[in-house]
Amino acid sequence: MRVLLVEDDRMIGDAVYAALKDAAYAADWVRDGEQALLSLATHSYDLVLLDLGLPRRDGVEVLQQLRLQGNQVPLLIVTARDALEDRLNGLDAGADDYVLKPFAMSELLARARAVMRRKAGNAAPLMSNGRFTLNPATRQVCHLQRDETHTLSAREYALLQALIAQPGQIFSRSELESKIYGWGEEVESNAIEYFIHSLRKKLGSDAIQNVRGVGWKVSKDA
Repeated sequence: MRVLLVEDDRMIGDAVYAALKDAAYAADWVRDGEQALLSLATHSYDLVLLDLGLPRRDGVEVLQQLRLQGNQVPLLIVTARDALEDRLNGLDAGADDYVLKPFAMSELLARARAVMRRKAGNAAPLMSNGRFTLNPATRQVCHLQRDETHTLSAREYALLQALIAQPGQIFSRSELESKIYGWGEEVESNAIEYFIHSLRKKLGSDAIQNVRGVGWKVSKDA
């Protein structure tokens, strides 16, 4: 899952960015409203964490512009503006939830997961393709046929989550890299193959299928 963090406060931004990486998200961080709109125009995201008091363009303006363009990406406002009017304005402008600073990081991540589930039309906290079930809160995968549970690394989890979110969909190397790496992160040439090999060792050689010359997929098991 790829997240855009829009936050101009370096201390808060550092903390949230680190928490997102630890939670297996590929995260991009921008620090003003204009950069946010540019990023959203040129990249696809699964979630946006948006501050309101931004340089160059206010967060509410960013949100309004985003929704006017028809972009329905799940969006969570994260701000110190605690007045009722501010909260109502943010939600009416198209935000999916509103979190006040200061906040507990665990609550922010839980609200982010809930927002993405609701947008996907699935209120269940777990993700499954019928064979494997992922728990984003613990970064664990359960092999239902074997009744085994494995704790995955952040990269392993992010890759498997991307595949299971769209069972049957073939993902190329570059598509998977964009799901698990943020801007500026070094990507080794065989990184995707390494993580797939690691997942197959834990879950079975047929857990992830290779489509020669195209990419990889997981099946939708009954």
